[in-house]
Amino acid sequence: VTSLGGLPQWEVEELPVEDLLLFEVAWEVTNKVGGIYTVIQTKARVTADEWGDNYFLIGPYFEHNMKTQVERCEPANEAVRRAVETMNKHGCQVHFGRWLIEGSPYVVLFDIGYSAWNLDRWKGDLWEACSVGIPHLDREANDMLIFGSLTAWFLKEVTDHAEGKHVIAQFHEWQAGTGLILSRARKLPIATIFTTHATLLGRYLCAANIDFYNHLDKFNIDKEAGERQIYHRYCMERAAVHCAHVFATVSEITGIEAEHMLKRKPDVITPNGLNVKKFSAVHEFQNLHAMYKARIQDFVRGHFYGHLDFDLEKTLFLFIAGRYEFSNKGADIFLESLSRLNFLLRMHKSDVTVVVFFIMPAQTNNFNVETLKGQAVRKQLWDIAHSVKEKFGKKLYDALLRGEIPDMNDIFDRDDLTIMKRAIFSTQRQSLPPVTTHNMMDDSTDPILSTIRRIGLFNNRTDRVKVILHPEFLSSTSPLLPMDYEEFVRGCHLGVFPSYYEPWGYTPAECTVMGIPSVTTNLSGFGCFMQEHVADPTAYGIYIVDRRFRSPEDSCNQLTQFLYGFCKQSRRQRIIQRNRTERLSDLLDWRYLGRYYQHARHLTLSRAFPDKFHMEPTSPPTTEGFKYPRPSSVPPSPSGSQASSPRSSDVEDEDEDDRYDEEEEAERDRLNIKSPFSLGHVPYGKKK
Repeated sequence: VTSLGGLPQWEVEELPVEDLLLFEVAWEVTNKVGGIYTVIQTKARVTADEWGDNYFLIGPYFEHNMKTQVERCEPANEAVRRAVETMNKHGCQVHFGRWLIEGSPYVVLFDIGYSAWNLDRWKGDLWEACSVGIPHLDREANDMLIFGSLTAWFLKEVTDHAEGKHVIAQFHEWQAGTGLILSRARKLPIATIFTTHATLLGRYLCAANIDFYNHLDKFNIDKEAGERQIYHRYCMERAAVHCAHVFATVSEITGIEAEHMLKRKPDVITPNGLNVKKFSAVHEFQNLHAMYKARIQDFVRGHFYGHLDFDLEKTLFLFIAGRYEFSNKGADIFLESLSRLNFLLRMHKSDVTVVVFFIMPAQTNNFNVETLKGQAVRKQLWDIAHSVKEKFGKKLYDALLRGEIPDMNDIFDRDDLTIMKRAIFSTQRQSLPPVTTHNMMDDSTDPILSTIRRIGLFNNRTDRVKVILHPEFLSSTSPLLPMDYEEFVRGCHLGVFPSYYEPWGYTPAECTVMGIPSVTTNLSGFGCFMQEHVADPTAYGIYIVDRRFRSPEDSCNQLTQFLYGFCKQSRRQRIIQRNRTERLSDLLDWRYLGRYYQHARHLTLSRAFPDKFHMEPTSPPTTEGFKYPRPSSVPPSPSGSQASSPRSSDVEDEDEDDRYDEEEEAERDRLNIKSPFSLGHVPYGKKK
């Protein structure tokens, strides 16, 4: 084992891709359900570049997805073509084509409903293979059994006609696990990898507000799964884990969880990445921030009409987004911290205002009338101001042409003044700005609204922290906030994701590649990854809350200090921090993280075909010793280097110009990201 760029390099036999076939199996291939869809979609380009036409994705067939995302074509590979034909002749419907995403990978899609007539027979096969029975009423588990049985059948047909090519199959999550179990039970000559992105039981336990991480070694796993009526699913997941040649998880924290929940330590950690698109202009992402921030400011002007007594240029936009899991996603600790932040800002008489958005979908029955009215009032005022400006400009222009300094009384006639007064009167409101943009179906019991009532954050004039719950995913077609999620993120100043249960965490990762600082925790895979790779994460705009080794009260205080420190930064300090944050995007690029998947594939080949491939490393992959250095310029951690009270966001410290050399710092950071290594080319049958 040697080291390259802090990452281990296994010098192994040459693996000509042309002699291998790679299949990735997941329920979310062309079928967006959650984060696994993002993993597969964003990774496809890097994998397709490496494997070419020998890379295939296997997933379920849904007519709408097929029509909108897949271009039908005939398989170029003979083994795959014959497998598809054989299954179609025997009463299945197998669809083949190219998925219209970056990389255009081949996809094999199985029609689950069309093959449901085999369900009872396949239940018997699973019982014979691993003694796991599936209840008739669990439709999802039944669908997964059909999907897995079709996958195993397909892989058998492929290996029968592979003509010397070795097959690697990677299965994602328990939904695809049945295919792995049946493939191994039938002794198919394939190398298998099982990747869990979050354990099934872990999700259920954390959703029940149990002190999960402090009791990992104390749970009676069978009892907990049985009480939640998911014992059969848990058995399917655990069987897949133990059947696989290589077991992988997406983060160190999930690996610890899997070791206790599934009773197997992961062989490889495969972090999740993104397709990072660099702008040719270095500061283009800063320009996009300014542009989209202006659009959010427009929404805020309408939402807070009649109470707009704060300076929008000194207003910070914070947000939390994701599934509505109040505790798992950390919305509970975030709201409590906002209450404390509001107290600190008021106590120090700060002129900084914080507007916080909760983008978490919940059941609603329509837009809030008061919110719609606010946007209508704002638009009306804009139209009035625009028409008066046109008249004013024409009269001013005519006066200047005559060589006169115009009299303001002549420029504004009585009608103009009347219109402007009526516009001012229209902005008066008797109620406070609403805390939610929609009418909630469960208003009285909604966790976020109930907490807002308890802590008293009602958007009063005296509050320095304002809260807006947007219980719907963002869309550019919305009449309220017409922005896509990416545009909205770019316009905000800070993303806050203090999750308790987050196996990876794409939301803070997306913030990072867009150059937006974020708050995460050491219970998220992303937070652990950044702690491992960055010497001073805070200096790079990654605030990591300790929720693993601190009490909830201490974690809440730490989050409050992070938020308060962020509010104290000057505008220049925020710009410096955004530049640093954006530079971390190289760490999250699949071109860099794809090497972890290379390790998993080489390792599984060495275990599945030990006579052919000699590649077993002496130790599991590690990234120890590889870190972004602490920036030499000051402030390294803005929150720790400020005065004790907030200062105006437009104040700039002249001394910082001498202490911060962006180009020098950026070059030093670039040197820390080495180009992805290539596995050594060694003559067949020998070890280097």
